[in-house]
Amino acid sequence: MFDLIIKGGTLSDGRVADIAVKGGRIADIAPKIDGAARETVDATGNLVSPPFVDPHFHMDATLSYGIPRINASGTLLEGIALWGELKPLLTHAAVEERALAYCDWAASMGLLAIRSHVDVCDDRLLAVEALLSVKKKVAPYITLQLVAFPQDGFYRSPTAKQNLLRALDLGVDIVGGIPHFERTMADGRRSVTELCEIAAERGLMVDMHCDETDDPNSRHIEQLAYETHRLGLQGRVAGSHLTSMHSMDNYYVSKLLPLMAEAQVSAIPNPLINIVIQGRHDSYPKRRGQTRVPEMIAQGIRVGFGQDCVLDPWYPLGTADMLDVAFMGLHVAQMTSPQQMRHCFDMVTTENAAIMGLADYGLAVGKSADLVVLDAGHPTEALRLRAERLCVVAKGKVISRRARNPAKLAIPGRPSHVERRHT
Repeated sequence: MFDLIIKGGTLSDGRVADIAVKGGRIADIAPKIDGAARETVDATGNLVSPPFVDPHFHMDATLSYGIPRINASGTLLEGIALWGELKPLLTHAAVEERALAYCDWAASMGLLAIRSHVDVCDDRLLAVEALLSVKKKVAPYITLQLVAFPQDGFYRSPTAKQNLLRALDLGVDIVGGIPHFERTMADGRRSVTELCEIAAERGLMVDMHCDETDDPNSRHIEQLAYETHRLGLQGRVAGSHLTSMHSMDNYYVSKLLPLMAEAQVSAIPNPLINIVIQGRHDSYPKRRGQTRVPEMIAQGIRVGFGQDCVLDPWYPLGTADMLDVAFMGLHVAQMTSPQQMRHCFDMVTTENAAIMGLADYGLAVGKSADLVVLDAGHPTEALRLRAERLCVVAKGKVISRRARNPAKLAIPGRPSHVERRHT
């Protein structure tokens, strides 16, 4: 007796298969499974995918839009300043309540793994403690990784270093940084070195906000690749944003990308935010700031798209929908060949899971039974439609289920119902 069988779904590679679940794990994947099950989901004609994964988010700030005011300029620096105004107003209960609300929203969208940066520049470590509590509460349905993030600068903020170490001691998973926000370029480079050394000493991963600027001379990703190689951190390091690469000289980039590939540093652009935040000081032509995604992929660098923000001091929109993120990233990166569009789907599923080091992820026998049934026939169609999530399964349990209802029309001489999806 299985706990659950997903019947007749189309997998990302085009195979049609049943998926049997028992004890929270995938017990079998086969063209037809005849065993009995306590619950059955009919996925005939629908795409069955591993869940969506977001490797870059700020859960301590989410859903705080308008508190205490709105970012009038839309710039990164005003967003940071506004977050500084909001921090003294934070309470443990409010941070936890907003984060839990976002996690429920995310789960309904099939987003079951999130890496969130959490600011450690508040001496109270209030947000750290709140998100550690959230991490425990959502564990039955969401894998939440936390990054110790010195938002105000590892050296620029007087207590950032001691607070970052305290946060890691409390159980925060990953070492973060923001070298381009230090007072000088030299301090930024030094911060990359020391933060990577902390990670190496503790056996932790690194995920650093890197060169989130329009300045082509902001080149901390080069230092991050160097320290990764020097300290033997290959495969454990990610550089997030990397927007300065949009403005860098092509010759320099031709040197930089092989260094990143050699060090196995992953890249996490955040297309929704990057194209809104960057270029604010430009007239026309106006830069949009997304890093060089196709070029990095061609060099063998692992790239994944992140959401970054939803309704917070930096971004007034967002829906916890990683298909929206990939859809925007596809357009900005001009990745419109069939192979590239297909890869964009991977960049919010399997590629992001690899960046986060999720060993128990994927549709394979023995893996945790986490999956999403989408109202689409294949991954590219899911991107085109930002497909409805018909069913979400977390740890072997159905946590969200929606009926697929055709749209109702009232057009003379036409059918009264039409399918939303068109293959």
